[in-house]
Parts: sequence; C-alpha cells; structure tokens
Amino acid sequence: MGNCRTKNGSVVLAIDPGSFKCGVAVVAGDPDMRVLHKAVVDTVDIPKTISGLCSRYSPDIILIGNGTTSEVIAKWAKNSGLAIEIVDEHFTTVEARARYFLENPPRGLRKIIPISMQTPPRSYDDYVAVILAERYLAYTKRDNDK
Repeated sequence: MGNCRTKNGSVVLAIDPGSFKCGVAVVAGDPDMRVLHKAVVDTVDIPKTISGLCSRYSPDIILIGNGTTSEVIAKWAKNSGLAIEIVDEHFTTVEARARYFLENPPRGLRKIIPISMQTPPRSYDDYVAVILAERYLAYTKRDNDK
C-alpha cells in the first residue's frame, strides 16, 4: 500500500499501550481522517507490529498513549527511526467504548439493555488508538491553519 498520503495529509501510527495487549491504528490525516488499519495485538508483538506497519504505511510519526507500559513501547518504537510523541490518553477509553457501540450496535435481546450496562464483547483498545490519532491530527491541523 506504500504511500497513503493525500496532498495535505500525513499518516500517523498510534498505539494505546497495555500490559498484555495494545491497540494500534494507522490513520491518514486527509480531510476524512481515514482509518487505514486498526487492531488489538499482544504487547510482546508490538516491535514486529510497528515494523510491519511502518513498512506498509510509511507513517510520519508514532504516537503512544501515556498509559501503562508507554515507556517500554517508546523504547521499542525508537528502532523505527521515526519521531515519537507521547500523548495524553484522558477519556479515550470512554470515547472508544461509545464509538465501539456506535459502530457495533447490540443485536437481539441485548438491544433492550442500556448501553451503559453493557460491556463490549471484545477488547476495544484499537478504537482508543484511532482516537489518539484523530486527536493528534486535529490538533496539528488547527496549528497549521493558524
């Protein structure tokens, strides 16, 4: 997939670090902020995942949430040679949970149970990574527009 950039966009690789699993997302910062890739991977597989995603999408920067294991993930990410930025994760889990249910609405009998009382049937750390990327891209776009 080589170069995923549009005229004015950049591509970021975002990682929501965790002790056992991490959310990863590659997001293009074009006007649509397209999600090119998202997944939940085992933390021990992050070095291999970073390498593969960098080869496939050529991101401009790696964003790492400032939560659990962020320092370890940052050390691994340095091997990519890309700029690394630790970013604030406040409220991303709440936002990600809401987005997960927006994109994957409950079905059957679960439709009658309030969303606030439900737990997603799978990990949604990948949604957190997407939100980290979108926040960063929106912030940098605002700065560039000034």
